[in-house]
Amino acid sequence: MSLVRVKNKYQIVIPAHVRAQVRIGVGDLLEARVERGKITFTPKSVVDREIAESLEDYKKGRSYGPFPTAGQTIASLKGHLKGQARRQRARQ
Repeated sequence: MSLVRVKNKYQIVIPAHVRAQVRIGVGDLLEARVERGKITFTPKSVVDREIAESLEDYKKGRSYGPFPTAGQTIASLKGHLKGQARRQRARQ
């Protein structure tokens, strides 16, 4: 058990062995909460909105791949673009 002192401006230092156990470093974000009279810090990550939307699409099966080669990836993209072009011409 490590004791930490609350400094002026209410700053505290998280002991090195505690930081190592939860793998946090300079610049990481921690969520601070009060739980049953105790302060808890939980490491958090921030995900860009577009990445979050992509992950949601992937979870819902709205994705292509994975592809074993770059060539197959490119072929799939070209096929997808051709399909979009055909749909646009059909609308006109």
